[in-house]
Amino acid sequence: MLSHATAAWWWELTDRESTRIDLSTPRRCASLPRGAHRRVIVHRRRRVQRVWHRRLPVTTVPQTLLDFASVAPLRRVRHALAEAQYRRLLDFGAVNEVLGSGRPGSKKLRRTLDNHRPEFAYTRSELERRFFELCEAAGLPKPEVNATVLGLMVDALWRHQRVIVELDGEGAHGTAAQIGRDHERDLRLRAAGFTVLRYTWRQIIRHPDVILADLRRALRLQ
Repeated sequence: MLSHATAAWWWELTDRESTRIDLSTPRRCASLPRGAHRRVIVHRRRRVQRVWHRRLPVTTVPQTLLDFASVAPLRRVRHALAEAQYRRLLDFGAVNEVLGSGRPGSKKLRRTLDNHRPEFAYTRSELERRFFELCEAAGLPKPEVNATVLGLMVDALWRHQRVIVELDGEGAHGTAAQIGRDHERDLRLRAAGFTVLRYTWRQIIRHPDVILADLRRALRLQ
């Protein structure tokens, strides 16, 4: 059955397709053809439950989350958990049942459960997830994620403070036409009384302190 990162992708809990195929089986299996071991990883499990999803055998969602936590960084596990809840696939009781001492991924998944953020499921890119993690780590008020204002979808919204943040990914906003549309959007939002801030991937990665100071001023937290 599909498992680990492959199962997470098949359940649509992550938007990143793995470069390898993870399979799990409680049975002995024949040796893989030469070269296949680079693309296919077989995990021998004493006990593992499978279900059928989109016509393929796959580990259950709780087991998938646990296995994914054993191979993926924390931020991707948090997003997978939020995505499972968004897709109504998450049973917290069942997830807790698969946790246990000595089970790979248990510590990370338990930490993810303790700091669960359902709104992560509404993020649309790694840039957005990085930005919201930055805000969370700094203790800033939680924004609305991909909210609608004046018929426009904005990346982050602090409605009460009337502050909007737009995030420009590398290459996504570089054309003259897109820059023009962005400026028109910003002008319309500012005319309605909103403060509009724009940050790039490079700024978030290289200058997080500057961005946090800028945000605190806009949110009147200083």
